[in-house]
Amino acid sequence: MTLKQTSLVSNASRRQVLATAGLAGLALAGGCFGASSLAFAQGLTVPVDQLMAPEALPDIVLGKAEAPVTIVEYASMTCSHCAAFHAETYPVLKTKYIDTGKVRFILREFPLDALATAAFMLARYAGDDKRTAMVDLFFDQQKNWAFVPKPIEAMLSLVKQTGMSQETFEKCLKDQALYDKVNEVRDRAAEKFGVNATPTFFFNGHKQNGEITPAELDKILDPMLKG
Repeated sequence: MTLKQTSLVSNASRRQVLATAGLAGLALAGGCFGASSLAFAQGLTVPVDQLMAPEALPDIVLGKAEAPVTIVEYASMTCSHCAAFHAETYPVLKTKYIDTGKVRFILREFPLDALATAAFMLARYAGDDKRTAMVDLFFDQQKNWAFVPKPIEAMLSLVKQTGMSQETFEKCLKDQALYDKVNEVRDRAAEKFGVNATPTFFFNGHKQNGEITPAELDKILDPMLKG
């Protein structure tokens, strides 16, 4: 899904997260980036030191610090292609590459609508130790909260399963500072690294657009790991 396909509501107040989220999920059934191109685009490489510079929100890193390949993914919680990647390819990535010390993986927030922003806020509010599990939950259950008539109610029901209370849920979505930081991560990616759709990946700084299958992941990583 591209930035042009939906409003980013970057200037919205904390109240607008709740006010607009009920409508945001209804417009996102398609979109995202779609299929990937296996070859790295010519010239689409960013310096790793810039890519790994401190963000408005701390990175949640999976894998060993000394892993030879670092993958940074920019995703939107309401992007169907992002959800497909995390359902089909991420388990392979984790088992074959992250858990074996070959790759370290970072997922960063790139919300394309108010509802995605709210989901990322809730994942962060759960704490660094639970953020990854919350992201996985939102992706796994995407069709049950992102594309329903009352998404906020559906999100509340979902997070209650993790032990989050309604009071905490509402407090999170009114956290203006957190709202701003989530969107700062997205805005920096757009301005500095040319990210304009999801999912977008960077393999040691090399930009890769679109959903990646397990077979495509192997084709990208094998030469990098042999080198």
